[in-house]
Amino acid sequence: MMDVTEEKRGPCPDPGAAGGPLPGRCSHFVHRKKRFCKMIVSEGKKYCGEHAENGEEQNSRMRIPCPLDPKHTVYEDQLQKHLKKCNSREKPQPVFYVHNVNSGAVTADASQDQVSLSSLSKEEIKELADRLLQVTKGLDPPLPDRKLCHPALHEALNDPANGDSASKHLKQQVDGKQRKSTFQRLHIDIQHLCLDRVPSLVEKQLPVIGIGKHLCGAGTDLALRCLVHHYSNPDGEPRCKRSRTDAEQTVRAEPPYRCHVDGIVIALCCHHRCDWQHYVGRDFFEKLGLGQREFGLFQRMSSWATCGARRPAQAENSGGKGNSEDMEEHDADQKNGDCNTESVQGLQLSVEEREHFGRLCKLLLDRGRVDYLERMGYKASLEYYTEPEVSLENVILTALPQSDS
Repeated sequence: MMDVTEEKRGPCPDPGAAGGPLPGRCSHFVHRKKRFCKMIVSEGKKYCGEHAENGEEQNSRMRIPCPLDPKHTVYEDQLQKHLKKCNSREKPQPVFYVHNVNSGAVTADASQDQVSLSSLSKEEIKELADRLLQVTKGLDPPLPDRKLCHPALHEALNDPANGDSASKHLKQQVDGKQRKSTFQRLHIDIQHLCLDRVPSLVEKQLPVIGIGKHLCGAGTDLALRCLVHHYSNPDGEPRCKRSRTDAEQTVRAEPPYRCHVDGIVIALCCHHRCDWQHYVGRDFFEKLGLGQREFGLFQRMSSWATCGARRPAQAENSGGKGNSEDMEEHDADQKNGDCNTESVQGLQLSVEEREHFGRLCKLLLDRGRVDYLERMGYKASLEYYTEPEVSLENVILTALPQSDS
């Protein structure tokens, strides 16, 4: 997708600093990405169609935002032709697409405005912190470190050519080294994925193990519904449920095949990206006397758990770079206004105190997920799977069917 965001346009002030455009590619320098545009240009041209207006290739033809996705533009006189092949056009959905099958139910208070931490008084923040300490007092923390290593990684981890960065990522994934396995990529949002309809699963009728590496925020909840939904349903909710507004509801009957999920392994992260509608632990919260308001506040407080990752001492120890080149995507995502050492409405909290409250918020949210899995017939647990030096988000959620536990 081409980038036409409001940014500084024009030639690079120092093209040599960026190495110059690649052969046959656009000469427009994208300042936000600190590199030249990679779009292929026509023979004899310097700029792609998106950036032709920046140079000598300007002409009387007008480019307009694409009505399907205004993030890119198209020549006005070619609009109809473009709409037929635009990547943003509505495409036929695969057979395993079931609209919102893994979404949580919309509640009456779903439209309730979220309360920001900065809007709370000192007394309200203290009351919230005391409430957090109260509801997490009896919750078991993640199990002690049990760091396992797949044999497929032994050779790579012992390779002296691998530096610290390569070793760090090798310790968190095994999929790239599975040479004897066959992978099938499904291009679909987890929110709409019905495993019971995946042709390869229906054909082979093999059990499934769900694995997620740092499945951010609500993505974890959507994945849990996608997996657990098809194994056990004590609440009586229909499998592959569809929205009443779905025109195809009467066309696609419930499939006879039901996918059996033998295990779940998900590395958790980015709890501040959870949301009340999709969260699977709403019953757990309500049993503790908590609701959407508390959920929203604890959700944002969870980012405090990584405050220590940006202490000045870290930057000094890394030569001033602060390990930015080797920072996990989810670690960088935690950089937000709530994660600083300033007071909240006059309430002074040290970095250590913020980290403690942040970890409690993560524990509370994750225990809600464990409760959900247990209600759905699984034996679930939280464990530390690697050191904080490898990843700040180092807790993993595992689950097995109760009959296999």
